[in-house]
Amino acid sequence: MHPFVWLCGMGFVSNDSFLNNVLRGWGEDAQEFVRIKLPHLVMVALIAFVLYRILKLITARMLAVAERHAAGENRVPQVKTLAGVIRATGLAIIAAIVGLQFLDALGVDLAPLLASAGVAGVAIGLAAQNIVRDVLNGVLILIEDQFNVGDTVKVAGVTGKVESMTLRKTTVRDADGTLYVIPNSQITTVANQSIDYSIATVNVSVDYSANPDDVMALLSSIAMDVHSDEKFRNDFVADPKILGVDAVRGSEMIFPVQFRTRPTKQLPPVREFRRRVRQALMDRHMLPGDPNRVFHTELEHVAVVQRRNTPAAATQNDATTQSAPDSNPLSSS
Repeated sequence: MHPFVWLCGMGFVSNDSFLNNVLRGWGEDAQEFVRIKLPHLVMVALIAFVLYRILKLITARMLAVAERHAAGENRVPQVKTLAGVIRATGLAIIAAIVGLQFLDALGVDLAPLLASAGVAGVAIGLAAQNIVRDVLNGVLILIEDQFNVGDTVKVAGVTGKVESMTLRKTTVRDADGTLYVIPNSQITTVANQSIDYSIATVNVSVDYSANPDDVMALLSSIAMDVHSDEKFRNDFVADPKILGVDAVRGSEMIFPVQFRTRPTKQLPPVREFRRRVRQALMDRHMLPGDPNRVFHTELEHVAVVQRRNTPAAATQNDATTQSAPDSNPLSSS
């Protein structure tokens, strides 16, 4: 015998029975779900799918633009990192909205859930506000292309080469080999030494007795020789400049020489220039400048010579330097 027929025969399923009312209520709920809530959920799913496709299209477009117009070889990985973060964040938001809509369709009361999520969000936000600040500042650094991996920068009081970047931190290694881990929220000012070109100024000190015109001609010749050297020819972006006599201190004249090179390429030609200047000054018997050395003009030299000769002449008439007489002047002899 069929179970439903047996239930009817036993009186469990009658017009006014409890089970009949339950089955009737289920049927009405199913009809309402299929008629009202199911189309709503289907529409939510379609909207979520469209939003996902739009998000994927935007991130793919970002990568395509970065690959075509990348300013450096490290720019593409940065954009990929940023695109991955945007995609993951967008998917999390879409999934959260869709999940809430499904729970609402199933009749789950969302008010306590949202209240609990709000309290938990406030607590997490207060505890992790520095992390959130790091991530937001890291996103801005990537979007604005403030610096890239491999650039020489000065950030948070540290100067060195950027070794790695994430949304939360930046690692910089200085000239001594020390590795600094800097949270992105502490990066408020960026001094990037690897953009466009670098400028190095060499202050050449020469003694005051040298002719300034001869010194400038000599420095110009040496600087152009370094500029034309095969080792350094590709490092320069402009000809060296001799700026003239910048200062005079005691017996010292300062001649600034300016080099404009490719980013972070200024040190090798500057070192070679200093070496050649040292040899040229020695070959031409030019003294290096010394602020503590006293330089005598021609008139001062004559006065010094006279002072040196004066004590010898005065000694002849000075009674204190004459020897006593052999005989006593008071005696009669």
